[in-house]
Amino acid sequence: MVGIDYKVIVGLEIHVQLCTKSKMFCACAVEFGQKPNSRVCPVCLGMPGVLPVMNKQAFEYAVLVGLALNCEIAMFTKWDRKSYYYPDLPKNYQISQYDLPLSTNGFIEIPLESGRTKSIRIIRAHLEEDAGKNLHTAGNFSQIDLNRTGTPLLEIVTEPDMNSAAEVRTLAVELQRMVRFLGVSEGDMQKGHMRFEPNINLIITKDGTEYKTPIVEIKNLNSFRALEKSVDYEEQRQLDEFLETGRVMEMGNKTTHGWDDEREVTVLQREKEEAHDYRYFPEPDLVPVELTEEWLQEIRGRLCELPIKRQLRYVEQYKLSNYDAGVLTAERSTADFFDEAVEAGGEPKRVCNLLTQTGLKIANEKGCSVGDLRLRPQSLAQLAGMIEVDTISVSSSVPIFEAMVETGKEPEVLAEELSLIQKSDAGELEAIVDQVLTENPKALEDVTSGGKKSKKARGFLLGQVMQKTKGQANPKVVSEILAKKLG
Repeated sequence: MVGIDYKVIVGLEIHVQLCTKSKMFCACAVEFGQKPNSRVCPVCLGMPGVLPVMNKQAFEYAVLVGLALNCEIAMFTKWDRKSYYYPDLPKNYQISQYDLPLSTNGFIEIPLESGRTKSIRIIRAHLEEDAGKNLHTAGNFSQIDLNRTGTPLLEIVTEPDMNSAAEVRTLAVELQRMVRFLGVSEGDMQKGHMRFEPNINLIITKDGTEYKTPIVEIKNLNSFRALEKSVDYEEQRQLDEFLETGRVMEMGNKTTHGWDDEREVTVLQREKEEAHDYRYFPEPDLVPVELTEEWLQEIRGRLCELPIKRQLRYVEQYKLSNYDAGVLTAERSTADFFDEAVEAGGEPKRVCNLLTQTGLKIANEKGCSVGDLRLRPQSLAQLAGMIEVDTISVSSSVPIFEAMVETGKEPEVLAEELSLIQKSDAGELEAIVDQVLTENPKALEDVTSGGKKSKKARGFLLGQVMQKTKGQANPKVVSEILAKKLG
C-alpha cells in the first residue's frame, strides 16, 4: 500500500508444567486424566490455617532451565501472592514470584530458514503454581476440577524480538525441545504441559510518521498451529483496524483475546490488568530461597548439549541436512542413540537414514522412544556398515531392522537367517546375466537400438536378474556386468 509500511512485534509468555511427582507446595500427586478433584488436599484447596512447603525438585528444574536460557540466576529469591478471584483458584491468590524472580536477562537461539540463527532475549523465568480447570461440557452450568491446582509451572517471558508468526512457532518448538532434553517437562501440549500467550502489536510507518497499535495478548494457546495462526490473524486484524479507525497505543489499554479455533479468529475478552491490580505482596507462609554456589554448580552439572547446538553440530560435522538434524534432535533419546551409533563406527548419514526412516516409524507404532526399543547403538552401527560394503541392500535393511527390534539378534545373524545377504560374486552373477540376455532377445534388441527404449530395456534386464536371484544380487555389480556386455 502506497505510503504505508509496517512490522509485527511479538513477545511470548510460555507456561511450562514441570514433571515433578508432587505439586509445588503440597504432596498431592501430579497425574493427568484422573477422576476430577481426586488429587487434592487442604493445602491446594486453600483451606484456612494450612501451610505450603516448597517442592525442591521444582525449584532445581526451574534453575536448570534458567541456566539453559543463559539467564542470570538469583542467589536470593522470594515468593509473592498474586491476588485475583476466579472460580478455579480456591485461595483467591496464586503463589508466584514478582520482583525477585529466580532467573533474568537471558537469551535463546532459534534456527531460521536461511540456516542462520536469531537470538531471542529472555526477560525472566520464574516459578508459580497452576490454577484448576473450568469445565463447560456438562450442560448449561460450569464445573471445577482442582486436580491441576498447585501444579508447578515455570513461566518464561521473552522480549518482543519476533517479527513473524513463523518465528514465534519456531521459538515455541525450540523451547519444547529444550525442556524435553533437560528432562524437566514432558512438553505434551495435549495434556496442557505447555501453554503459549503471545503479545502482539504493529509498528506502522505512514507518510514518514511512526504509529504503534495497542498490544493484544492471546491467552492459553496449546498447539503450535493455534499459536502460528492466531499471530497471523491478529497481525492482519490490527492492520485493518488501524487503516479503518487510526487506533493507536495511546488510545487504548492492552487487551486480552481468546482464540476461536473453529472460526480461526481472535475474540476480545477483557482489558488487561496491570501489576498493581494483582496487589502483589510477599508470601508470609514461605521463607525466601537462598541458593548457595555449591548448590548452583550441582544443578549446572546436569546441563547437556542443547538441541539447537546439537542440530547445528550435526549439520557442520556430519554434513546432514538441516531437516534430518532437526528430526534427530526432536527427542534427546534419539539424538543420544545416534551419537552412540556413530561413535561405534556407523557412517553418520547411513545411521541417520536408518533411524529417521525406519527406527522412528517403529518407535511411533510401539508408542515409545527410539531409546526404549530392543536395540543397541552398536548393532545399528553394524547394520549401517553392512549397507556401506554392499553386504545387504538398503531395502533389505528394513526387515533386518524390524527383526533386530523384535528378537534382539545381531544384524549379521538376521541377514543370514532371512537370506538377505547380497550376491556379489562376479562370476556367478555373469552366468545369470548371460541367461537373462538369452531369454530376452527383444529387450536386448531395444538396448542396442538406443533412445528411450534403451534405458527402459536396461532396467527391465536388471529387474530380471534381481528376480532370478530373489533380490539377493548386488545391483551395482549386476549393472557393471550389463554395462560391460551391452556397451
